[in-house]
Amino acid sequence: MGLVPFGLYLALFLLLPTVLALSSGFFQKDGSFTWDNVAALGDPVIQTTFITTLWLSALTAVVGAVLGALVCYALIGVRHDGPLRSVIDSASGVLAQFGGVMLAFAFVATIGIQGTMTVLLRDAGFDIYANGVWLYEAPGLILPYIYFQVPLMVIVFLPALEALKPQWVEANATLGGSTASFWWRIGIPVLAPSFLGSLLLLFANAFSSYATAAALTSQGQSIVPLQIRAALTSETVLGRENLAGALALGMIIVMTIVMSLYALVQRRAARWQR
Repeated sequence: MGLVPFGLYLALFLLLPTVLALSSGFFQKDGSFTWDNVAALGDPVIQTTFITTLWLSALTAVVGAVLGALVCYALIGVRHDGPLRSVIDSASGVLAQFGGVMLAFAFVATIGIQGTMTVLLRDAGFDIYANGVWLYEAPGLILPYIYFQVPLMVIVFLPALEALKPQWVEANATLGGSTASFWWRIGIPVLAPSFLGSLLLLFANAFSSYATAAALTSQGQSIVPLQIRAALTSETVLGRENLAGALALGMIIVMTIVMSLYALVQRRAARWQR
């Protein structure tokens, strides 16, 4: 009985919307069955959108994971109850959720066409938009995504790094091992599953992000969530609302693969966190 509220929550806010989204991809507006919406996934424009979303998610996940892991490594010697650790923990929790319109505005005000840094750099003789304005296209999403990927990596990877037992360091030193040999033979192999799991989580986080891209890229539908929005709200392509269901099906397939791999990796990582 204790799991009933949680089960109802999952059913109402996860399973039901997923079923409705998937089923809409197989039906026309009049309720008749059709394969046309699913077949539209083979459209070159849709495929390009999926490819763009995948490389954007992979790139920001890798960069965010590496930078976040370096921050976690730097925090090893910091006291758990110290002010610096409290500030970083609080900042990571806030910045990991600092997306959407607020983050888009911050980047527009900083490195937009007339942003503060853009003007200062232009006055100094360096024009970051000399080859065209990239901030409002898919490449322009890289920096905002990394902005919330790094703190998320700190939140999910720091507990794994702190779970390294001091006895392992002492055993390595007793046997004549160096710091480099500890990380090469013990630290990296033990942390690899946790790092890979965190990397997959960051990929899923970027792949499903919508608000920041919607606020920053007003023209074009460069990623899948924006294509879904266009299918639901476009005034120029009418009668294709159910295409959004087919796009959601593609996203759910990708997310199912990623989260299944994440579950497998986490199961292996849990062996070293007991």
